[in-house]
Amino acid sequence: MNVYSNTRRLLAGALLFAVSATTLADVNVYSARKEALIKPLLDQFSESSGIKVNLVTGKGDALLTRLKNEGRNTLADVLITTDAGRLYRAEEAGVLQAISSEKLDAAIPEHLRSDDGYWYGLSVRARAIVYAKDRVQPSELSTYEALATPEWKGRVCIRSSGNIYNQSLVAGMLATQGADKTAAWLENFVPNFARPPQGGDRDQIAAVAAGQCDVAVVNSYYFGGMINGSDTAQREAAAKVAIFWPNQNDRGTHINVSGAGVTAASDNVAQAIALIEFLTTEDSQSWYAQTNNEFPAREGVQASELLESWGEFKADQVDVTELGERNAAAVMAMDRAGWK
Repeated sequence: MNVYSNTRRLLAGALLFAVSATTLADVNVYSARKEALIKPLLDQFSESSGIKVNLVTGKGDALLTRLKNEGRNTLADVLITTDAGRLYRAEEAGVLQAISSEKLDAAIPEHLRSDDGYWYGLSVRARAIVYAKDRVQPSELSTYEALATPEWKGRVCIRSSGNIYNQSLVAGMLATQGADKTAAWLENFVPNFARPPQGGDRDQIAAVAAGQCDVAVVNSYYFGGMINGSDTAQREAAAKVAIFWPNQNDRGTHINVSGAGVTAASDNVAQAIALIEFLTTEDSQSWYAQTNNEFPAREGVQASELLESWGEFKADQVDVTELGERNAAAVMAMDRAGWK
């Protein structure tokens, strides 16, 4: 049951912890993160705060559709999903509400959160290039744009244009390079594909290892997951490739976020804010890096040993909100270029 007025709902989580646990309502979470990648943190939050968390997991697009269909009747208080494009869609669909939190504003850099407080980044993912160690020298690689040159004809693997990670990559290029340069890049990039786009990012890495292509564009945490995973075939494939951070001499490697927001229908706003604040603490951010091979969104938190072994890199500083705002334009540009 909610015992707070509308004003009190927006107070920082520290005030919430001072209230007796018997007065605290449950927090219901819809999460596009798999249970193993979020529930341990939710359990820690419950243990430290006395607030029970109920978790529902699903695909990002499916959860957004569910929230829209449930409307004001939804029981969800928090949405956790991947990619700024999906977070922006949730904001535009009216299923999130703006919140105020000094802790979140201090923890998460401005370019990794909603301009108006609708959502906050929880972890950072970089879209890197992986290359076959026996066929490609790092000195041959430089930028995303360079993969559209003739020397890479028939040598590139990448997911479909329907994948939001690729849509956000193109949206980021629109933000930094403009429509004309992005269109020209796409026109030359698509013909360089070694095969019709298929599968997920791990499939692209496996294709490089198998000699079906020489390079692939993937989110780096998939590479980390293959290295650290229990699947022998994936570990063997990962051992045959290496990671390269593109665009280090100009705008930096494209990055994106997973993030969270409070639902528009939530009656437990203070508790929901407290949970999101907990997910941005140094300990929680460190856990993300260790468990899911993603980079902390909070500045000053050390990444995992594996991530650090890949070397420091310059990250694109584009406001990730722009990735959502330019999504439709990115999809149209990809369609015009024939990216299936």
